[in-house]
Amino acid sequence: MATPAERGFRLPAATAAHERTVMAWPTMRRIDFWRGHLGAARDAFAATARLIAEREPVLVVADEGEGRAAAGWLGDGIEVVELALDDSWIRDTGPVVVVDEAGERLAVHLGFNGWGERLAPWDRDAELASPLAAHLGLPVERAPFVLEGGAFVGNGRGTIVVSESCVLDERRNPGLARSPAEDLLRAWLGVERVVWIAGGLADDRAGGHIDDVVAFTDDPDRVLLQTTTDTDDPDHAAAADARRRLEEAGLDVVEIDVLPHVECFDEIVEVPYVGFYVGDGSTRPRRRRRRRRRMLDLIGAQFPGRETVPVPATVLAYGGGGVHAITTSVPAGR
Repeated sequence: MATPAERGFRLPAATAAHERTVMAWPTMRRIDFWRGHLGAARDAFAATARLIAEREPVLVVADEGEGRAAAGWLGDGIEVVELALDDSWIRDTGPVVVVDEAGERLAVHLGFNGWGERLAPWDRDAELASPLAAHLGLPVERAPFVLEGGAFVGNGRGTIVVSESCVLDERRNPGLARSPAEDLLRAWLGVERVVWIAGGLADDRAGGHIDDVVAFTDDPDRVLLQTTTDTDDPDHAAAADARRRLEEAGLDVVEIDVLPHVECFDEIVEVPYVGFYVGDGSTRPRRRRRRRRRMLDLIGAQFPGRETVPVPATVLAYGGGGVHAITTSVPAGR
């Protein structure tokens, strides 16, 4: 059978028009994971869902038996569907929807194994993409490799940036080398050029996701790069290496040089600004009081015509992710 790319399907840009946003509700299965703060996590998810729902439809997936509670927490105007799932990081477990020139859509079910077997169980999450695609009325095909949505970002013009630490991880894709990995990415995401950086932030529990480090802007040749002015922070050197690689690939780099470290409950967490979500008509960065206005203005300048909306994300960082990680978009079709 011809690959999605051979049939003309391409990965759209984050700024492409959406049919809706999809999120997943924090489950009782992960109550221990949130270390007594599941309620706070649900508050943050619900607040984000309601903000996005002001601009576009939102679908929230709840685990079996938890739909009624989720609907009550979320409030009116947000669709809830019950499907079997383990966790709430839908960017990594939901389908990736690619689109052809006629506006036909295809859901790609990427392999998932708990971020390289870092967190178990993951059996329900590994199967989530297909029933979710069916609920959305989309045809679905399974890709023969492991890849989370947080491990790549694309510009909708044939270029993606990926992290070596995820795509070439022996615990994700044993024995997969760079060249065959690029062939798989081209075939299943419909891209032409793959730009590699080493990995994500130093404290990233997913093993190096890129979506807290790099984001394409409204200009397909420009990216935002999360860095820090603290030269003692390992993320400073990592960002310098990432900048070199991105510029060598011909991309214009705009640095976000503030990387907040925030006390949340019983630990200090990094709350990067680059892990934002682009909704229809808006961008939604993480919230941080100090220097927040300057960062929001800098991000907003890269998305002319969109409103920049801060959302509560410190609790999300405590759980190991951010606004981008708890959302995924369904692009508008024909």
